[in-house]
Formats: sequence, C-alpha cells, structure tokens
Amino acid sequence: MTYTIGFRKRSNVAVLKTEVPTANHALAVIATVEQSVGELDFIRSPQEGEIGIEMLRVLAKQEAEEMSQTPLLKHPS
Repeated sequence: MTYTIGFRKRSNVAVLKTEVPTANHALAVIATVEQSVGELDFIRSPQEGEIGIEMLRVLAKQEAEEMSQTPLLKHPS
C-alpha cells in the first residue's frame, strides 16, 4: 500500500507532498521532515484515507509482521 505524506517547509506556506511505498518508509520520511524540513500536514493512503501517526505506526508494525512471515524468493543462479 502506498502512503502520501504532506508537509510544510518552515519558510513556506505551500503544502508539499511525497509518496512512499510502505508504512515504514512513511515513518522515516516523517521523522526527517519533523527534524529538518518543517512540519507534518497529513498522511493518506488509498485504503485508509487520512490517518494519524499512531495509526501509521500500527500499520508499519503489521507490515513488518507480514514481511517476516513471507518466505524469501531465491534468484536463479
């Protein structure tokens, strides 16, 4: 599932956005935005709609659990 993160730069009124492929990626982007770029404006996903940071953390945990249960595919040698 993809996530769209909207944020505002400290010196700008406009909302910028980026799209990431997983909840874990979204958490990393949010951490970077909050530390250096500006403030979080919104988090959206096609299935969940607009969500908060706590819900994103729950989804990231679920993704990690699903990934740990998925067997790795071997590449042909």
